[in-house]
Amino acid sequence: MKKIIQHRYFSQSENDCETTIRITHFLFSKTNMKVLLVILFLLLAALHPEFVFGQNGVSGSLVNAEWLQSNINDTNILILDVSMPNVYVEKHIPGAINAVLFTYGTTEKPVGQMELLFQSFGISTNKKIVLYDEGGTFTATRSFFSLFYYGFPVENLFILDGGLSKWLEKGYASTNETAQAKSKGNFKISSINESVRIKLTEFISATGDLENNSIVDALGPDWHFGGTQFFDRTGHIPNSIMIPVSDFFNPDKTFKSQDDMKKIFDYYKISDKKQILTHCGGGIAASVPFFALRFILKNTAAKLFIESQIGWLSDPRGLPMWTYDAPNLLRETNWLQTWGGKKLKMYGVSTVCIIDIRSPEDFAKGHLPFAINIPSGIFMDHFNDSEKLSKILGEAGINPSFEAVIVSGSGLTRESALVFLALESIGQNKISIFVDTMERSESLGYKMTSDISPGKPVSYSTNKNEKMFISDLSSSKGVYQKILITSSPDTHQSDEGLTKTAVPFSELINEDGKPKEAVEIWRALTKAGVPRYGELVCCSDDIRESALHYYILKIMGYPDVKVLINGKK
Repeated sequence: MKKIIQHRYFSQSENDCETTIRITHFLFSKTNMKVLLVILFLLLAALHPEFVFGQNGVSGSLVNAEWLQSNINDTNILILDVSMPNVYVEKHIPGAINAVLFTYGTTEKPVGQMELLFQSFGISTNKKIVLYDEGGTFTATRSFFSLFYYGFPVENLFILDGGLSKWLEKGYASTNETAQAKSKGNFKISSINESVRIKLTEFISATGDLENNSIVDALGPDWHFGGTQFFDRTGHIPNSIMIPVSDFFNPDKTFKSQDDMKKIFDYYKISDKKQILTHCGGGIAASVPFFALRFILKNTAAKLFIESQIGWLSDPRGLPMWTYDAPNLLRETNWLQTWGGKKLKMYGVSTVCIIDIRSPEDFAKGHLPFAINIPSGIFMDHFNDSEKLSKILGEAGINPSFEAVIVSGSGLTRESALVFLALESIGQNKISIFVDTMERSESLGYKMTSDISPGKPVSYSTNKNEKMFISDLSSSKGVYQKILITSSPDTHQSDEGLTKTAVPFSELINEDGKPKEAVEIWRALTKAGVPRYGELVCCSDDIRESALHYYILKIMGYPDVKVLINGKK
């Protein structure tokens, strides 16, 4: 370096020489060398993606196609094609053995049979096992789980990232000639990793303990929301968070990066401080989020529920299934007649307040027993005055720690949605909307009364939920892009540079005031272009319409929903 500087010194003017020396010192200082290395790394990543995959094409439990091509003749590597036999016979990687390692549903082979099956494919503990499928699917991850569960050394277990699809995209050879194991494997099942699996009894408890558990459903929207009829009941296991298999893969069928996967779990508020339990229909697709959590995000709290919906629905107790993600936000006659009725009130165990939001005149003509009349106009008038609204609710006898059931007389309406929004914003513990009409309630034996019994005043302390409102579109930033949800394309809002989509209420709510079936709502939202991942901002000119969209998105399980308002709540 000194010789270079001296040469330049004698061949340049004095000023040029001084500049050269300063630049040289700047470039080769320790701090700026780090900057140069980062720049070099980014250039290599752009030009050669395999460079960032890890040393020699290995990243944790994944190997890329380049690595496998370079090591395809290594006798210490066993390549297993774990796709279905009909897929294997069409085309596969040369030398790959077709090995269907897992079993479907809750029926598992005895340990001895599993050991013989593993050995028949040539699986030995001294070999590196590379599993692959078509790419972007779940047979490789389920086979990986099977070997991991039965104690195969995980440090010798890998998945080909992108599967056969990526292999062929790279232009590497394929064949339809069947390969057989050259010799019987020596792998013996000496211990089973029970800690990575959860059984039905513990899983049932976990679905009701969301403070310590997150329940991940790996099935798609139609199945999750009740559109697919495979078992005797449709829908999903209660409190499940839908993250389908496809969400974990890039368009080229390789796994998404750690950062992208972390965004997904952050969006759904799935914390690594909780136990995360994955499931699906028969325990196969659930292996994808399990693998992503355990071997890409390094989350050792992840467990797989092998029995999944088959085990859940086979239980003789008739365990429940949901279609909406939050069905507790809507109530019907039978539920309210019981939990808000005379018997439980008499024994002091009812924790339900019924808020009738009709006019005083309509209320006086007949209402549900124990209902308290607070017309919707009061909520509208004091929507931006939390203290005043809290005082009114307290004086009326609305207990903030109870569930407040909103009755409009016509089911889900703009007015009942507005009241829902107002109550949630000031911290009411639980809120739901009564979706039956008065006529339907009476037809089901829920007798109306004209008696007006004022509630006993209580102290109503406000616990504001500031995050659900924004007054400026630039004032919030979600995990994903901001999407404006309106009821009409003519809604007047400043949405420059933002995606805006209109979702008409006729596609969300039936004429009788009940929300449409969950799968119908899902399809309507998809048709309108509402993404599953986004910061959804309801922004109609009428705050009641924004509230109605907000409520619908909430019962469908969207985790990041806000309302645009003029002025602060």
